[in-house]
Amino acid sequence: MTLEILTPEKKLFSGEVYGIQLPGTVGLFELLDKHAPMVSSLSKGTIKILKDKTATESFAIESGFVEMINNKATVLVEGVAE
Repeated sequence: MTLEILTPEKKLFSGEVYGIQLPGTVGLFELLDKHAPMVSSLSKGTIKILKDKTATESFAIESGFVEMINNKATVLVEGVAE
């Protein structure tokens, strides 16, 4: 699946990934390849990018939103600490 993580200032990440773990406002959830279309709000926590089955990358966020459509996840966030 394709992932883009954007802030108002810059693009933090763009590329093909195995999946992503996100801090939703009602709990942690994960998006994987070919996930159903959805939109969700995000709360303070850590976004964990699963680049493949072993490599990961993380970003701490304050809040945001994620949209999953056509096997592309777009994450809009504020208050990012890399």
